[in-house]
Amino acid sequence: MSEPAPSSGPASSGSEQPLLQAALALGQAARVAAYWSQYALSRRLTRPVRSRRPIAGEGPGLGYVLQDLRLLLRRDRDNVAAGLYRPPHDLLEAPLRALAGAPRYLRDLRQVERRRHARRHNEVSRPPPGSGPPRDLVGEGAYPKYYLQNFHYQTDGWLSAESAALYDHQVEVLFVGGADAMRRQALVPLAGFLRERRQAGLRLLDLGCGTGRLLSFVKDNWPRLPVTALDLSPAYLEAARRQLAPWRDTAFVQAPAEATGLPEAGFDMITAVYLFHELPARVRPQVLREVVRLLRPGGLFVLVDSLQKGDHPPYDPLLDYFSEAFHEPYHASYLKADLEGLLRRAGLVPEGLERAFFSRVMTARRTV
Repeated sequence: MSEPAPSSGPASSGSEQPLLQAALALGQAARVAAYWSQYALSRRLTRPVRSRRPIAGEGPGLGYVLQDLRLLLRRDRDNVAAGLYRPPHDLLEAPLRALAGAPRYLRDLRQVERRRHARRHNEVSRPPPGSGPPRDLVGEGAYPKYYLQNFHYQTDGWLSAESAALYDHQVEVLFVGGADAMRRQALVPLAGFLRERRQAGLRLLDLGCGTGRLLSFVKDNWPRLPVTALDLSPAYLEAARRQLAPWRDTAFVQAPAEATGLPEAGFDMITAVYLFHELPARVRPQVLREVVRLLRPGGLFVLVDSLQKGDHPPYDPLLDYFSEAFHEPYHASYLKADLEGLLRRAGLVPEGLERAFFSRVMTARRTV
């Protein structure tokens, strides 16, 4: 797996470059500090979960992980300096939002902790009242059985506005403020793809868009690019609608990624960020066949997801523990899945693979 060595980025082209880098570094530090304080408090308020499967080794210490996080953040700054994408549109407000969301997160943490130790994850085996799709969203509102769980032991699973309000904060605490920086690595192959083409007529689809964080960075960089946000949760789609409100040319579709109902060959770029580890093994090939159906010839598929076993051996014990401690029912099978083989069998040609902290960034093309 390719792991780009951190560099100091391209030489400054003017007086703005050092100021921009300083502002980015300061914003990143403030963000990490806000989430680090909540991560440290969370560790004091919770107890480890005993794994039901053997875990080889204990994994690296916290110092190692924080150093790896620093490399990710430096890479993020280097990408901005190289002109691959703009600084985060919420650079200044993100640390304040992290602090403002702490009370809500900590209140819910008590419920999550009770579920973790009781291993109770089927509270949403029936959709809660009122969880059907809003009338202006496309889709039939049917939920596959695999979807109706309390993933991460989170309250309401994916099916409430409260869950959507908490999700991004929970993930940022888990990764000590590094989640958005990992997501932004998807912008690098998108930037390369868009540089090769005229933007007029191109379209992008984000599968499992969640609250729209990735698409907010996409639209901030390419505001004229039409994007479609697809998710199975109406609550998360509504959060994405609010997230993307500043930009035009956005569409919202409620549907499963394996059966979108969208027209064939309607997109030039498809992204899937932290979707595949949430899917049963039998569903992943279905999603990839749908990706091929939806992509135009020459189209780009960008997959950002959890590392797999062997991608970065020091993290292997942490990946094993994550599968159980956070109720990731399909993560264990994902860790050993042959993703490259799945891509090829679906009709996609793998092109690149890089590590970014706890994530792998894969790219593939539809050639015919």
